[in-house]
Amino acid sequence: MSASRRQFLRGGVATAAGLVAARAALGAPQQPEHQHQAPPVPPASQGAQPAAPPAPVVEPAGERRTGFVPVATPDLAKLPYRLEDGVKVFHLTCDVVRQSFVPWREPFNTWGYNGSTPGPAIEVVEGDRVRLVVENRLPEETGIHWHGLEVPLAMDGVPGLIQDPIAPGGSYTYEFTLHQHGTFFYHSHMPMQEMMGMIGLFIVHPRRPYAPLCQRDFGLILQEWAILPNNQTPNTLAMEFNWLTINGKAGPATTPLLVKRGERVRLRFVNLGMDHHPMHLHGNTWRVTGTEGGRIPASAWIPGNTVLVGVAQARDVEFEAERPGDWMLHCHLPHHMMNHMASMVGPLSEPGAPGGTPVGLAMERGMGMPHGGHALSSENGPSLGRTLGSGEAERSAANGAALAPPGPAVAGHAAHAGPMQFHPPPPDARRVPGYPQDMFMVMDREVAKPETHGMRPTWTASMMGMMTAVRVLEPEMYDRIQELKAAGAAPSAEHPHGGAR
Repeated sequence: MSASRRQFLRGGVATAAGLVAARAALGAPQQPEHQHQAPPVPPASQGAQPAAPPAPVVEPAGERRTGFVPVATPDLAKLPYRLEDGVKVFHLTCDVVRQSFVPWREPFNTWGYNGSTPGPAIEVVEGDRVRLVVENRLPEETGIHWHGLEVPLAMDGVPGLIQDPIAPGGSYTYEFTLHQHGTFFYHSHMPMQEMMGMIGLFIVHPRRPYAPLCQRDFGLILQEWAILPNNQTPNTLAMEFNWLTINGKAGPATTPLLVKRGERVRLRFVNLGMDHHPMHLHGNTWRVTGTEGGRIPASAWIPGNTVLVGVAQARDVEFEAERPGDWMLHCHLPHHMMNHMASMVGPLSEPGAPGGTPVGLAMERGMGMPHGGHALSSENGPSLGRTLGSGEAERSAANGAALAPPGPAVAGHAAHAGPMQFHPPPPDARRVPGYPQDMFMVMDREVAKPETHGMRPTWTASMMGMMTAVRVLEPEMYDRIQELKAAGAAPSAEHPHGGAR
C-alpha cells in the first residue's frame, strides 16, 4: 500500500512539473513562487556529475537544461572543485595581487584570492557538503568568514573569537553542509584586508529552480578604492574613494552584460567596502527578489530601477529584457561615476571669495575636526572636501584659462542623425564659478572586445567608475557576438566605429 502511495505521489509531482513547463513554453503567466522541479546539477566545467542525472527542465525560451542556469561573473573566474566521497572540495589561496582596473594604467597592488581581486566565484547547490581548504600566502595572518551562511560556530571564520588566525604560510580547512540558497559571499574578517579587496561571491542555487525561470543570471561585486596620485597601493584608512569597480574593473573596462531580447534576467549585487551604492538600471523596471538572507517571498517583491546596496549587503533583482539597446547600469552617487579623482582636478572657486575656497586641507579639518583657532575664524571655514590625504598645500584655487575647443567632429552613422557639434566655451568662461568640471573622454579602442561589438562610437566617454551596460540584443546580434568571442576577435576588426576616438 505504501509503495502504491509513493508511486501515485511521484506521478502527481511529475505531471505538475510537466504542466508548469508547458505553460511556460506557451507563454502563459506563472506565479513567481518556489516551484518543485527537477534538481540542478553542477556546471560541466566544474567536473563533478551526479550518479543519476535528473530529468531535464523546459525553460520559457524553449531550451532544455538539466539544472540551474550558471551565474555569469564578467571579468571574474569560477572556483573549480573536486569531489571526494560526496564532498565538494575547494582550494582557496589568500594572495597579494596585481589588479588592473583599466588597461591604460599600471596594475594596482591589491589583495585577493587565487590571484584575483575580487576572488573567484564559488557556485554550489543547496544541500551540498563543501570543504574549503584555505592557504595563506599573505605577509600577515588572516581568516575567512562565510557571509550570510548559517554554519557551525567553529566554521564561522572570525580570528580570535572563533579560531586561531591562519598564519602566513599556514592553512585552515572549513567544512559544512549548505541548507540555504541565495546570494552570499566570502571575505577576510580582518578589516583592512577587506579594504585591500579580499572578497568573493558564494552562490548557492536552490534544489528546485526559482520561478519565473531566468535565462540569464549575473553576479557583480561592488568595491571602492582610495589610491593617491602616482601611487599603486590603496590607502585603506581613507574615507574618500577615487576608483570604483565592478568585479575588479572600472568603467569603461567593465565587460557589458549580454542578454537576448525577451529573456528574463537576474542581477546579483554584493557590496563590501565603506560606501553604500544605489545601483540604477536605465530603461527597465526590475523587482527586488532577494537579499543576503535569501529569496524574498513574491508578495514582497519591490518594483523599481534603483536599489540601495548597503555595506555588507546583497541584493537580487529580476526583470524582463523587452527593450533592445545598450542600457547603462551604474552606481548613482556622482563621485562613483568617475575614475581617479583628486581634489585639485580642474580650477575651483567660490563666488565673492577674494581668493576662492580653500582646497586640499587635511582630512581631519575637512571632516570638521579643527585643531586650535577660533571656531568662526576663516581658517576653520568651509573647504572643498576631505581629499585623499595626498599632502596638497592649503591654498585657494582660482579659475584657470578656458578649455580649448575639442577636436574635429566625429562622423555620423546609423546610431545618430549627424555629426556631433562641438562649440567653444563663451569668451567669459574664466568668470564662470566652478568652470570647467566634467570632461568627455573617449577610450573606445582601448577597451574593445567582442562584448562591445556594435556599440555606438564614443560610448566609453559616458562610462567611468562603477558603471557597466546591460546589452539587450536581438538574437542575430547576440549570436554574432558569440561567434566573435569564440574566434577571439575584437569588434574593431569588423565594426569600423568600434575603435572610434
